[in-house]
Amino acid sequence: MTKIDTGTDDLHLDIADGIALFTFNRPDRRNALSGPMLAAFGAGLARVETDPAVRCVVVTGAGGAFCAGGDVKGFAEGSARADGAGPSFDERVHQQRLDQRATSGALYRMPKPTIAVLPGPAAGAGLSIALACDLRVAVEGAVLTTAFAKVGFSGDYGGAWFLTQIVGPAKAKELYYFSDKLTTAEASALGLLNAVFPAEELEAGWRSMATQLATGPSIAYRYMKENVNRAATGTDLFDFMDVEVTHHNYCGQTRDHLEASKAFVEKRTPTFEGR
Repeated sequence: MTKIDTGTDDLHLDIADGIALFTFNRPDRRNALSGPMLAAFGAGLARVETDPAVRCVVVTGAGGAFCAGGDVKGFAEGSARADGAGPSFDERVHQQRLDQRATSGALYRMPKPTIAVLPGPAAGAGLSIALACDLRVAVEGAVLTTAFAKVGFSGDYGGAWFLTQIVGPAKAKELYYFSDKLTTAEASALGLLNAVFPAEELEAGWRSMATQLATGPSIAYRYMKENVNRAATGTDLFDFMDVEVTHHNYCGQTRDHLEASKAFVEKRTPTFEGR
């Protein structure tokens, strides 16, 4: 395992066996987002996107939580300041735009499979980040909530967009307006979770999924993801099929496709190289 120096203890990054594992590490605040964490997360995602040694990206949290989203306690402390110190409104908006694009935006566009592993609650922007991933797995008993209405916010980090893609606009509005806590059973029924594991099986479960993806046909995965993302955003069918067939035929020129074809004939498991 290679441990990457992220520049902050708020975020850990480990790379092993083709899997990049990001761990939010503020367990005392349920891994609420901090400035250093967001900066490190964005930089780390940019790094692994172009690292040929990384073929699957996993995001999780330490201490029995995924991520509580924004640091509400920090917001309250900040609002109590009367000296007007700190960045201007315009500067804050611009910085958050950059943070969002570099984190949840980067996960959505990451040309590699991504998995959010929820060892506990995912709320607010934490849920948004989980929804930005391709797949989500959770421990039994975890709860998911948009949470924003509870603290007088409208939502950020693309959560409403991602949620609408999965559950449709009417249900997304309900989940935002009422900010109810969803059990893993409820979240699974809505399509928000791909798998739920007992606590003692969570790590083995997500590692099995990540390993399968990390050893799979990474070029094909890249274009599968692009195809689905294009379809989800309402691309014209014939424009979509034109791009889809280009991707399909490109994959047909890869060494991975040739290896898979040979393995099929020889009745063995293929070994993919990502070439």
